[in-house]
This record gives sequence, structure tokens and C-alpha cells, in this order.
Amino acid sequence: MESECKVRIISERDIVVARQKGRALATNLGFSLGNATLIATAISELARNVISYAGEGMIAMNVIYDSKREGLLIVASDEGPGISDIPRALRDGFSTSGSLGIGLPGVRRLMDDFAIDSEPGRGTIVTVTKWKP
Repeated sequence: MESECKVRIISERDIVVARQKGRALATNLGFSLGNATLIATAISELARNVISYAGEGMIAMNVIYDSKREGLLIVASDEGPGISDIPRALRDGFSTSGSLGIGLPGVRRLMDDFAIDSEPGRGTIVTVTKWKP
């Protein structure tokens, strides 16, 4: 079973590829159809943010294990303009691109663990995990 995957994000097509690969990894790991869909949705939102704000970046997906459980770790990274106000970016309805602003707050709700590291001028790294129940 494949346990890791990277997708370079440079176009809308890459969003679809990342979503499909994430869903396949989740399904192979034994996630329910519902949780595999949540994971695919989170990947899609993260990849769309990469395109919208940075133009290009990477989605990396890895099966991870701790002492009691297994899960899927997803890291979205780019070298774009960064986020100057992370708390504001994580608020529902906030968007600098004119979108509905459901991306990052929605991803945070869909996944079990959520971390963001960003600095203006240095890009953004969003790390999320979904654990198998």
C-alpha cells in the first residue's frame, strides 16, 4: 500500500489530482467513505488556496502512526506572499481573494489537527491530520 504521495500544485488540474490521491490514500488506510470525502475536501481547499494566493506549491500526504492510532498527515506548502494576520485568516467569512472565505476555517473544522506557519514574504505551510476513529 502506498503510504505517501506528493503533488505539485500549479494548475486547477493538480487540485483534482491531489484530491483523488488523498481520497485513495484515505480509502486504502481504511477510512470510511465519509471521512475519505472530508479529507479530499480539505485537500481541495488547501490546494485551491495555494493556486489563489501563491500561484504554485506542494501538497504532501503521508500515512502516520502513533502508539494507538493511524492517520493521514497532509502538508500544503508554498512560497507565496504569506499571511500577515493568521487569526483573521482563520475567521469564517474572511477572504482577501473575494471568495466566500470558507477555506482555512473549513479545513480546520474538517480535520482533527490543524497548524499553520506563515510569515509575510516567506510563504505558508498548513499541516493537518485526520485520525482513524
